[in-house]
Amino acid sequence: MSELPNHDLIAACFAEIADKGWHRFSVANAARAAGLPLDAARRQIACRPAFLLAFGRLADAAAVEGAGSEGTSRERLFDVLMRRIDVLQAHRAGVLALLKGVMFDPPAALLLAAANHTSMGWLLAAAGVNAAGPLGHLRRKGLLGVWLWTVRAWQRDEGEDLSATMAALDQALAQADKLAGWISGAPADEARPTDPLPETAP
Repeated sequence: MSELPNHDLIAACFAEIADKGWHRFSVANAARAAGLPLDAARRQIACRPAFLLAFGRLADAAAVEGAGSEGTSRERLFDVLMRRIDVLQAHRAGVLALLKGVMFDPPAALLLAAANHTSMGWLLAAAGVNAAGPLGHLRRKGLLGVWLWTVRAWQRDEGEDLSATMAALDQALAQADKLAGWISGAPADEARPTDPLPETAP
């Protein structure tokens, strides 16, 4: 399993995407523009799909780090999802350009969809919600719907405090719980995950 990517390289990649768009983005050009060694960049992120997965792992790590056990399942899910949003916000211009570009890149869109489904399992586990088995699969799908709704709100939210995004997330979690009851009725895992994070993407 590869280590988490260098933050400077991730920032350089998003600067390149914001400037040139997803389809003209090159990891090598991003590293060169930022004055980063190409050999190190190649070891960490070899291609555009690898960049998507690497950033997803970085976002997941930030989301699950320091996840607490206090509060309700819904409150804990709110916290981990907002920590993941904070990572997107740190690279806002690049992420917005990325999301726009992958709409016209079916392989990248499919990769994001599959990786996000995996990410939801880690976020559920971080919040103390069992994500294993058939019921866990349904919970991952439900949380993915919440995540996508929240990301759409974030794309339109130009406020520095992200209050509109937080309101949308709270509403989506409440609606999911009302419709399916899978948040408040979900049993906690006996232990939180300690394995390395899987390859995931935003």
